[in-house]
Amino acid sequence: MIESHFDIATKDGAMTSFSVHPDGPGPFPAVVFYMDAPGIREELYVMARRIAEQGYYVILPDLFYRFGMIRFPVRNDYTSKVWRACMANMTNAMLMDDTRAMLDHMDALKVVKPGAKGCIGYCMSGRFITCAAGTFPDIFKASASLYGVGIVTDQDDSSHYMVKHITGEIYFGFAETDATVPSFVHPTLQAELKKHGTNAIFEVHPGTRHGFCFESRDVYDKAAAEKVWDVFFDICKRNLG
Repeated sequence: MIESHFDIATKDGAMTSFSVHPDGPGPFPAVVFYMDAPGIREELYVMARRIAEQGYYVILPDLFYRFGMIRFPVRNDYTSKVWRACMANMTNAMLMDDTRAMLDHMDALKVVKPGAKGCIGYCMSGRFITCAAGTFPDIFKASASLYGVGIVTDQDDSSHYMVKHITGEIYFGFAETDATVPSFVHPTLQAELKKHGTNAIFEVHPGTRHGFCFESRDVYDKAAAEKVWDVFFDICKRNLG
């Protein structure tokens, strides 16, 4: 595998990013991996490598770059206050600007196959996946939003309004027990998907809790996490080639 750390210039600064892809010149279809709230850490690099092993160029940006170099070596009440503050100051528009910068960066790389790309995100990035798939419908053809936070809000820019623009395939996977996803989210999102005929898979994983995809978490559910990988890789195979 070939790995690299680099910065991508955005209008708000330098977005530190990580990429990994199989050995060889490619070109490889690309997948954008949007981080969860605890931020950049080795666990995410490991997951990015797993995606790359399937034959993809994977880019993992540090979405907290506007706030400086933030890393969380431990999870506790103090660190959660920091990432919650960061989340509260990140808008969908900001992340779509970042996504556009990533796409421009990849357009200049010979190792990246032109055309359809995939994206996957967890927790806070579930809404960013939904927005990206709707904002760049001609590009993101294989998307996965896992136990996304804030997908449905009462704001005009709520990401669930973007599903009407999605032309690719998107997977929404939720935990059965999740205090971060209010009860109105599932029916509201499902209604919007049905209304617009969006090509979507909607799934609630029985017996799971928020964070079930991450091995380091005490709520890790291997069976459910592996199913998520299978579904996402299948979507990518069908839509990215």
